[in-house]
Amino acid sequence: MPMRDPILTKAARLLKRGKFDAAIKVLEPEVNRYKGEFLFYYLLGLAYLRTKIFKFAHDYFKLAWEVRKRDPGVLLGLAVLYLRRGDTERAVDLYLEVQDVDEQNKTAKKALQVIRKYSGSPALSAWADSKKLFRLFPPAPSAPLRASDILGPFAGLLMLLACAGGVLVLMKVIPSPVTSRAERIGFSAAELDQKERDVPVQIEGSYRYVLTPKEVFGLYEEARDLFTKYRDEAAKVALNRLLESNASDPIKTKARLLISYMDIPGFDTLKDRFTYEDVIREPILYRDCYIIWQGMAANLEIGENTTTFNFLVGYDMKKSALQGVVPVGFNLSAAINPEKPLEVLGKVIPIAAEKGLEFKLEGLALHQSGLRLGGDK
Repeated sequence: MPMRDPILTKAARLLKRGKFDAAIKVLEPEVNRYKGEFLFYYLLGLAYLRTKIFKFAHDYFKLAWEVRKRDPGVLLGLAVLYLRRGDTERAVDLYLEVQDVDEQNKTAKKALQVIRKYSGSPALSAWADSKKLFRLFPPAPSAPLRASDILGPFAGLLMLLACAGGVLVLMKVIPSPVTSRAERIGFSAAELDQKERDVPVQIEGSYRYVLTPKEVFGLYEEARDLFTKYRDEAAKVALNRLLESNASDPIKTKARLLISYMDIPGFDTLKDRFTYEDVIREPILYRDCYIIWQGMAANLEIGENTTTFNFLVGYDMKKSALQGVVPVGFNLSAAINPEKPLEVLGKVIPIAAEKGLEFKLEGLALHQSGLRLGGDK
């Protein structure tokens, strides 16, 4: 798991050194800043698991799971918690899912062996309550090394190896790490099999978009190609067109699977920027896509754990022209100043209206002068 954020990097290093309480103290004050950040939730889940505060561990692993439902580490974290409480059926399901994602996962294999050995006897409960349970804990991600840790006297050797590696890539002796399409988790799992290719479209039914088999395959492969380039929002647009079309149900299932592997972006990582005009034209194509827009808040309501307002998109400092008005809701309390412009990172949610489809935004993060909530990933 790559980490460049100084807070997350510090927490990961503390976990590696066994300073779990210190990691919690670093992370907990930042819970609003990192709302929706997978790695933040995963690190906190690990820290609470190691300190045996199991309820909080479950809460944060569940939040991480909502971001990445097929991540092996998250599945292992939830599984060991279910195993500890005696829910072996759910634990087994999760361990099998880990093996489906990572066939060689040693932790899942060991856990299933333990369950088979002690299943149906008080010995399993005793084993789960023992100090042996930590052997089934998910791994902590490695913090990146500092430049000083790897450079210095080895700089010349590293340069030589880099040059040699580049020559080997050009000679096609080894694959290029940049162009390897299968390097992103989820790419191979979402590949269409022969049965899905044999029947790509449905004949009966009413659909928003009617596509030919060639168009179905073209859209799906376009989405997978965008996925390998971490252009998740553009990939979603292609997949949403498939999901609203006459594409076969198995292909639609694979499309939803591919979406489940996609990341939640931050202000600094969102690659494809859709405008208000893009989205209002066909909201259904942008379902669950993330956008970043500027504007001002009107009809602001701030609750204990919620913030809602009408977002005046493009209406910046009351000088720019209004592009449109969109309802926005955050699951947190934010001290927004309605007299100042703000920038919102949110997810598009289409909603039915009298004149057809409209949309609202599920807020993820926002920037305003003197206020910054949510995630720069």
